[in-house]
Amino acid sequence: MSKGLSASQNNKSLNRKAYIDKLFSEYIATKDHQLRNKIFEEHAFIAEILSKKYVNKGVEYDDIYQVASLGLIYAIERFDPSKGFEFSSFATPTILGEIKKYFRDKEWIIKVPRRIQDSYRRINQAKEELQHKLMKVPTVDDIANYLNLTHEEVIEAMEGSFAYQPTSLDVKVSNSNDDSDLSLFEVLGLEDTKIAEIENKDFLRTIFDNLSKYDKKIIVDRFYNNKSQNEIAIELGVSQMTISRLEKKIFKKLREKIAV
Repeated sequence: MSKGLSASQNNKSLNRKAYIDKLFSEYIATKDHQLRNKIFEEHAFIAEILSKKYVNKGVEYDDIYQVASLGLIYAIERFDPSKGFEFSSFATPTILGEIKKYFRDKEWIIKVPRRIQDSYRRINQAKEELQHKLMKVPTVDDIANYLNLTHEEVIEAMEGSFAYQPTSLDVKVSNSNDDSDLSLFEVLGLEDTKIAEIENKDFLRTIFDNLSKYDKKIIVDRFYNNKSQNEIAIELGVSQMTISRLEKKIFKKLREKIAV
């Protein structure tokens, strides 16, 4: 009885792997988001299990699950079934990496580049080691030489460290003109966000106007009208693969223009 049950379980496992591999093969060929959604639904339990390991750490479960789900999508995009690996084994470290990255970033009140965060941690450790070694407070040059960084890189990381404990806008600053003190908020200028918004819209409009009529249609249909690549291909009388290639070329053009 147990042998029969074991054989049945093995068959189910093999059938599931074949089904998942088929889904991945079709998705890699078509990039159909409905297929990706199916793959996600089949493996959402991995994101759920890993998210539950990080509850009670100061972050809501739903927030962690959202990060884990993003990691699962990254794994789906990168997975190649032809390599012979189980997707769950491939996806787990990717999801855990995204969750851990999220918690590292949460330590910083203000978002700063990962490079500066990592340098700041190394500098903090180097300060302690050098203070014992040199029997004095290490200078910026001492730290730079110790970590093989430039003087500017150390200064940049140390200035970025203020993101841990930014100064309150309510703090009082002295006013040399009279006896009253003003808050930092009262002496800081405010950025007009409308100007930046207008500039960004004008910039995007200029780039979009330089696209061909064909390219504009693909962008509008894909990202404003929410049409699939297959729907656009049928409408234009070409293959879905052609639309996929064109889409990549359009994005390449846009990136090049934005980088200028």
